[in-house]
Amino acid sequence: MKPHLIVNPASASGRTGRHFDAIARAVQGAVGDFECAFTHRRGHATVLAREVVRGGARLVVAVGGDGTASEVIDGLAQETAPAPPGPGPRTPDVTFGFIPRGTGGDFRRTLGWPSDPAQAAVLLSSGAERAVDLGRIELIGHDGRPLVRHFANVAGFGISGRVVQEVERLGKALGGRLAFMLASARVLAGWSDQRVRWRADGGPWNEDRVTALSVCNGRFFGGGMMVAPEARVDDGLFDVTVWRGIGLSDFVLKKGMLYDGTHVRLPNTRTLRASVIEAEPLGGEPVLLDVDGEQPGRLPARFTVLPGALHARVPVAA
Repeated sequence: MKPHLIVNPASASGRTGRHFDAIARAVQGAVGDFECAFTHRRGHATVLAREVVRGGARLVVAVGGDGTASEVIDGLAQETAPAPPGPGPRTPDVTFGFIPRGTGGDFRRTLGWPSDPAQAAVLLSSGAERAVDLGRIELIGHDGRPLVRHFANVAGFGISGRVVQEVERLGKALGGRLAFMLASARVLAGWSDQRVRWRADGGPWNEDRVTALSVCNGRFFGGGMMVAPEARVDDGLFDVTVWRGIGLSDFVLKKGMLYDGTHVRLPNTRTLRASVIEAEPLGGEPVLLDVDGEQPGRLPARFTVLPGALHARVPVAA
């Protein structure tokens, strides 16, 4: 299949655009001819992905960071994945590829894509095909209107939505992990847990004060934090992590536990598995969402797993 690259030239602090000729040579050497389009604004990769699929593309490759990958996947899902409980993808022969060029690398870690663009390009021809679950979110956008988004890695609400806002303000010039660490510390310094109610798979509502609730398809978020150490991208379930009463002192003193996954043993952490999560705000302040490192809106929201909705080109051992 001739790949169609959707390139975010601003990713990797602009290095993707400045050095795209090297990426192009790597792709040319690995697979031969290819098509490409460059993004110009946030959300543009979603539009481009939908357009190229309608034009007949069957191998669509995101070149950028986790945000670019998420936008491309959202576009592919809008064209191929049915609204639940649909029978399966409308266009199952569309394959997603990824040449990681971001600073966070959380989705790359989960599926094992190499960080080197030349090695990632080789996978476009030699990688394995893998069916990967997706998440579908019905939420309220910033304009107050209902919105549907898809995610491949991690989505959630609470402090993570505020941290994403702070990361966007600070930028990622120092790298994704440091950016998220600094943003987390700044937000935690003035944080109070937010009142919400939530439930899993249509069960009883839980009225709660939460620091964050993360709905995980992948294992990592926030530049390498292992939020869901047991998550699998192909088991048809979300791994859900609920944090309560996490403060700045916890982040400073127990930071290592966030990165190696042992935080799930803490008494103020709860984990569960579910295929549907619903959540509503109970307080007067907005409860912001984090969707694959982007901040598209707020609660109320409904998260639904779409088993095997994405076909991805991944390393053979992934």
